[in-house]
Amino acid sequence: MTRQRLMILAAAGSAALLGGAFIFQLLGYPPCRMCFWQRWPHALAIVIGIIAVVMPHRILAVFGALAAATTAGIGFFHSGVEQGWWEGPTSCTGGGGLSGLDGADLLSVDGPRVIMCDVISWQMFGLSMAAWNGILSAFLVVIWVIAARRAAP
Repeated sequence: MTRQRLMILAAAGSAALLGGAFIFQLLGYPPCRMCFWQRWPHALAIVIGIIAVVMPHRILAVFGALAAATTAGIGFFHSGVEQGWWEGPTSCTGGGGLSGLDGADLLSVDGPRVIMCDVISWQMFGLSMAAWNGILSAFLVVIWVIAARRAAP
């Protein structure tokens, strides 16, 4: 497979993961702050894949690998926070998260909903969405790295 096709495949993988995240959100699983952090590198990888359609340069594959590695790292970190292996950001874990809300927000039934980063809202085979993102994104890193090492056509 050519470098260009590998880069497009990896970007499509990021698009699928990002699309899956939005589908889960539509199904009633609102994302926490760390979930949003995991989305941005996927968006960047998609943009890199689009650029690779016309310019399949090695440096783009390196940047794609970095983007995928970033979201994988955040996903694994988030999974550890959910499992209680380490502390997460105080803005979205059990110890905090109320800054920026006033009394009316806290008393309102329709006020903003604080989604906690240390609570698993969905899992499959014992792994949360964050863990699956970490694992699948790590596979995307491998594809990007293979693309970077592949000789130009």
